[in-house]
Amino acid sequence: MSAARFIVGGKVQGVWFRAATREQALRLGICGYAKNLPDGRVEVVASGSDDAVATLERWLWQGPPLANVSEVKRQDLLSATVTTGFDTL
Repeated sequence: MSAARFIVGGKVQGVWFRAATREQALRLGICGYAKNLPDGRVEVVASGSDDAVATLERWLWQGPPLANVSEVKRQDLLSATVTTGFDTL
């Protein structure tokens, strides 16, 4: 199991990024959340199997069709505070 916090930059707000991230996370069995930040980036906290979190990280670089991702920063966490489900905040 692994947990990570991602900060995603670029054109990632107003393009259904959080909803699409939720769909991907649920498909992968990942718990956590996606949240818009005031500076225009999106924060994603994800907890799941190592492979699932790595797959989500690769997907974050692409995002949904209308997104234009310019950066994905990862911070590994000791554990995630969210234990069930995946929310959009």
